[in-house]
Amino acid sequence: MMNIGICTSLSNAAALKQAGADYIEENVQTFLVPLEPEEAFAPRLDALRAAALPVTAANCFLPGSLPCVGPGPRQGDILRYADTAFRRACAAGITRIVFGSGGSRKIPDGFPRDMARGQLVALLKALGPIAAAHGVIIVIEPLNSAECNFINSLAEGADIVERCDHPHVRLLADIYHMLRDNQPPDDIARYGHLLAHTHIAEKAQRTPPGVAG
Repeated sequence: MMNIGICTSLSNAAALKQAGADYIEENVQTFLVPLEPEEAFAPRLDALRAAALPVTAANCFLPGSLPCVGPGPRQGDILRYADTAFRRACAAGITRIVFGSGGSRKIPDGFPRDMARGQLVALLKALGPIAAAHGVIIVIEPLNSAECNFINSLAEGADIVERCDHPHVRLLADIYHMLRDNQPPDDIARYGHLLAHTHIAEKAQRTPPGVAG
């Protein structure tokens, strides 16, 4: 069965339930607030329990202030941040954490791409068991080349997932990013065995399907 969710704030849940949505995809940084104490998360959890729709996914995993590649990756800080985020995700019923985070994973000018790839794979190998312990799956989101210079295709994302080789690190297909970079739709079938989540939006203004035809 396919469930259809909307990337938006929990505050829109009632209207979206009437429209036929199955769930909300929230924001890790603003909903799970991993950098803030437990008392900051508690009212969000209370609001979720009273909401018309569940939250089963969350995007915007890492802030740009926590670089995961480059000359100064903050892997230890990221692992601590992730443990809090994943624990709160479990409490909220979130099972998918979207790892786009273009600011965190952008490769600095002049930094070797192979080294950045190795850094990210090493991080994901460490994140996989933490995600598994809290019952969540990290899905790697390829971003279009105007937004980030690293992991811009399903093929590149699939390579990272396969190098990581952990069942709680999977792949996401985002139709908007694929359209922006003119990527072949056949890649969705080619890498379908690695996919655990999908995003869909129109190419021009990132609007919901049907807004611009």
